[in-house]
Amino acid sequence: MKIFSAAQIKKWDAFTIANEPINSIDLMERAAAKCCEWITRQDYLQKHILIFCGKGNNGGDGLAIARMLIEKGYSVTVYILEFGNIGTADFQTNLARLHLCSTDIHFIQSPEFFPAITDGDIIIDALFGTGLNKPLEGISAALVKHINQCNATIIAIDLPSGLAADSSSKNNPVIKATCTLSFQNYKLAFLLPENEGWCGKIYLLDIGLHKQFASQEEAAFELTDRQLMQSIYKPRKQFAHKGNFGHAALLCGSYGMMGAAVLSATSCLRSGAGKLSCYIPKCGYEIVQIAVPEAMCIVAGDDHILSAAGIEKFDAVGIGPGIGLQATHGSLLKNIFSSYTKPLLVDADALNTLATDKTLLSLLPPHSILTPHPKEFERLFGSTSNDFERLQLALKKSEEYNIYIVLKGHYSFISTPQNKGFFNSTGNPGMATAGSGDVLSGIITGLLASGYNPLHSCLLGTYLHGLAGNFAAQKFSEEAMIAGDITDCLGQGFKTLQ
Repeated sequence: MKIFSAAQIKKWDAFTIANEPINSIDLMERAAAKCCEWITRQDYLQKHILIFCGKGNNGGDGLAIARMLIEKGYSVTVYILEFGNIGTADFQTNLARLHLCSTDIHFIQSPEFFPAITDGDIIIDALFGTGLNKPLEGISAALVKHINQCNATIIAIDLPSGLAADSSSKNNPVIKATCTLSFQNYKLAFLLPENEGWCGKIYLLDIGLHKQFASQEEAAFELTDRQLMQSIYKPRKQFAHKGNFGHAALLCGSYGMMGAAVLSATSCLRSGAGKLSCYIPKCGYEIVQIAVPEAMCIVAGDDHILSAAGIEKFDAVGIGPGIGLQATHGSLLKNIFSSYTKPLLVDADALNTLATDKTLLSLLPPHSILTPHPKEFERLFGSTSNDFERLQLALKKSEEYNIYIVLKGHYSFISTPQNKGFFNSTGNPGMATAGSGDVLSGIITGLLASGYNPLHSCLLGTYLHGLAGNFAAQKFSEEAMIAGDITDCLGQGFKTLQ
């Protein structure tokens, strides 16, 4: 699913109006009808519904929703934020239509006109939509604060008022919605952690915007979905043998952290690698041989890994899970980067080693993959003031070093050297558990070994990781699931793509 900017969404509306063709007022009617359908499926018939409208097209949506709900027997009061302007043409048309069926319409000219709100009321926020391009102030900000102080259910239409679609609204006044009814595609704002407290649960409503626009319009960001994953996934041929799926190598584990080696090795094999060799310290030899009998072991140190002899012969390499922070790791990585020319994966303490010597970044083989969590990303590339700036920094660094960055989290973000970003659509909070990142490292390394290119390894790897996590949460609950459960459920993830 493409993630369009506010300007592109406006173009999409205009394209639909011109090419369906449909009048703008009728497109607004269609959007309002979809919202009304959703609202009437809830248990709100005996509730008092207060609809707050601005004078733009978002307010026009609110007026149309009010009329439709009144016609269905709902108790509705409308409040219009008054600035002295007459509003958009479609707003005025819907206001005239509403006057034919209701007199319970009020204009808010100052805070003295703010209505009392009880806990049992239903609030519909139709004050400001995607057209908003500056922080709310004055009476608008005061009204948002008034609404947020109540304990009523708040339903935002398109976007919570005050929230910008594709720039940061951090520290700005924003409606704190219980849920958001948005149209057609996700907005960028919905996918970033800093906005979690404003949007509530998000419901996408298909209002029939023209499909041709979506297919031909380029987007800077995309949200992965099953259709995209099925286009990437490569089923095995009947006469395949293990040599067709590559020989992967993992540099993993150290004294006290051999569990990370086991987790990454198991997930690497479960993701389809034909063979796996693990460079490990002597202290973990028996552990890996017993816990992962399918993997071969190369002893490369006593308590931690000191060398990677023969690394150049492998089809894919993953470095980092459980290796610890050692003074010798800088030279180890430098030697690997100079001898291994194919894309490789760097995670965990290998990332922290890069952060202590950033000159190593320029030595990474082209199209290598870094998989940092937010703190590791900050240590590598510096801090940012908000999540939107962090996305842009990730894209900038991907282009600068010709690498892929998987910034882990809910909706993990994959930045590419082509200045395009992808958000992963699978996963759940139960995956915030020790070892989950080691599992992801193994999956992506296994996919690289199997012949997937770096971009497809990132996209399919994060999608399968999250999908397996969803199956694990269904089986064990989000609280009780552990990282190994994700690996155990990878097979179910693959089956959904077949």
